[in-house]
Amino acid sequence: MTMKRLGRLTGVALLGALALTACGSDDNTTAGSGSSSSSSSDCSGTLNAEGSSAQKNAIEEVISSFSDTCADATVNYNPTGSGAGVKQFTGGQVDFAGSDSALKADAGEVDAAAKRCAGNPAWNLPMVAGPIAVSYNVPGVDAVTLTPSVIAQIFTGKVKTWNDPAIAKLNGDAKLPSTAIKVFYRSDESGTTENFEKYLAGAAPSDWTIEPGKAFGGGVGEGREKSAGVSDAVKSTEGAITYVEWSYAKDNKLGVAKVDNGGGAVELTGETAGKAVTAAKPDGEGNDLRLKLDYTTKDAGTYPIVLVTYEIVCSKGLDPAKTSLEKAFLKHFASSDVQSGLEELGYAPLPAEVQTKVNTAIDAIS
Repeated sequence: MTMKRLGRLTGVALLGALALTACGSDDNTTAGSGSSSSSSSDCSGTLNAEGSSAQKNAIEEVISSFSDTCADATVNYNPTGSGAGVKQFTGGQVDFAGSDSALKADAGEVDAAAKRCAGNPAWNLPMVAGPIAVSYNVPGVDAVTLTPSVIAQIFTGKVKTWNDPAIAKLNGDAKLPSTAIKVFYRSDESGTTENFEKYLAGAAPSDWTIEPGKAFGGGVGEGREKSAGVSDAVKSTEGAITYVEWSYAKDNKLGVAKVDNGGGAVELTGETAGKAVTAAKPDGEGNDLRLKLDYTTKDAGTYPIVLVTYEIVCSKGLDPAKTSLEKAFLKHFASSDVQSGLEELGYAPLPAEVQTKVNTAIDAIS
């Protein structure tokens, strides 16, 4: 399915709130919603990128549609996970990285990226957004409600069966089986893992006392590589549970738990997840568009577990032969026509205001 066939879609844009909260730009260039057209000089050559598997389905569609407008350009994306993508980028092995977590100064990633960019800062550009689903496979159970406390206890091994009193209390008359809970987690370094653990640490600090990180810290369960790995494992294992991007849960027809953060049980939809982003705070400067999400929100009707995938790029210092092609691809990615096709895949289109900020940053790459 190409982006052309996806077409323009209507619906709630998950990142609508970013228009109010994303960082401003130090660049004075006026940018519009972005154009996917490119000059012939921008449409040849090869870009190599690596990282987030959360955005795999989205970026593959974008690459496909970009090839329709730039037939002489090749964009390769390897969905090895956010941690691997950042390492490959800072090591100079790829032209840009996809990461579900912005570069961290305390982990040395900001300095390493600047060194890779010939002494210039790297920028985190929000390009894809989507909620993290708590996905399960329990035959005969069509709906489950979980709280952050219970989710934390499941992923640390304290709640071991589906009819545990902690789960039963939240689900009324539901006929929950005594099936053992089988936890699957990401075995590779993953921004999805880090965002999921940030949620648990923020919303259930008494039950999740582990420092959030790209490596799963729950201490129980079985690891699988990448988003496809954990979703495939849950699909084939009765009693299984994992955390995975909504697009993968939809593709594999997995059960998706409702989450009660304190304001009532909330079903995962584009609209309910979009409300969580209203609490996002700017966490970068200028064209570095990092965001800080509030995972502790208790607003009614708000699905609280959301991630943003960034494309991590050099502001300057990339091989000049690749800079124009990279800018053309990113412009295409951020354009209205392309973004509108992402919702059907389980992602969300950037609203016009955010497209403007992203395009301003892309224009400033040199």
